[in-house]
Amino acid sequence: MGIEALKKIKAKHFAPIYLLLGTEAFLMKEIRNSIIEHALDEEEHDFNLSFYDMEEQPVDVAIEDAETLPFMGERRVVVLSNPFFLTAEKSKSKVEHNTDRFLSYIQEAAPYTIFVIQASYEKLDERKKIVKQLKKQAEVIEVQPLGERDLKMWMKEKALQNGADLSDAASEELLKIAGVNLSVLSQEINKMAMYIGVSEPEITVETVKLLAAKSIEHSVFELIEKMVHRRVDEALELFYDLVRNNEEPIKLHALIANQFRLLYQVKDLSEQGYSQQKMAGILRVHPYRVKLASQQGGYFERAELMKMVDDLAEADYLMKSGKIDKQLAMEMLLIKLAPVK
Repeated sequence: MGIEALKKIKAKHFAPIYLLLGTEAFLMKEIRNSIIEHALDEEEHDFNLSFYDMEEQPVDVAIEDAETLPFMGERRVVVLSNPFFLTAEKSKSKVEHNTDRFLSYIQEAAPYTIFVIQASYEKLDERKKIVKQLKKQAEVIEVQPLGERDLKMWMKEKALQNGADLSDAASEELLKIAGVNLSVLSQEINKMAMYIGVSEPEITVETVKLLAAKSIEHSVFELIEKMVHRRVDEALELFYDLVRNNEEPIKLHALIANQFRLLYQVKDLSEQGYSQQKMAGILRVHPYRVKLASQQGGYFERAELMKMVDDLAEADYLMKSGKIDKQLAMEMLLIKLAPVK
């Protein structure tokens, strides 16, 4: 994630050009905001901070701004987003871009401007001259989704920034309840740090269980946990609670079906010898979700999971065609899917 680059930013040692590359939007925003915070005083924002969307404005405009001397300050920060011309993608935008001028700027950037390029893509088109030159001249900071280890480190750092310590067990519990969305995790950690205060500076598992907002995805995870351990009564009770909270049975069915499909895919790939990290890449899901799916899938044989996926598909047809009451279909399904010990 460019730890050294972040340290330099906090020390006000800036690069003329930053390329923030990756699909983790929250991290990208955090790094961009950190550059702005450390480069400019707040009162300078009106004069020396500009944002340009390449799907709406030509790159020439951003470069002209970058080449303009800062007003009543040492630096200017220019932020450029959606630079689709750096990729192999075809944009629907009709904006024309003078990429030759952009290339010239990259080769000789204004010393008084910090040029931040937000490239929210998995990769750029490495065949393009402009991309090769950009990667050569810019400080490249990767902002791809964090693996489990880096994610837990990020969570601990976020807690420390709020004057609290986050135990390893608490971070594990929070991931199970809140999921891996960084924005949600940040909000939850901030809330918990405020709750415990300075007198009790550690966020514990108990704190997480007390305060963390449970997502519908977590409720479905809990429901499947009860099923795999053959606690059918508890699974039904949780299902009824969700229905009482106005969750539609057909929506719950879709979430359960998605999870069982993931369990099957992880089981299948695991039997082929793939690592969890490799599986996450193939399935395009977070590695932590693969870890949890691997744990739950361990209670089933691959053929059992395939049969469950088929049963879920049949229930989906019956519910959508109106051949059976949706709630009754879900009740029967939960009983049917719980494995026999």
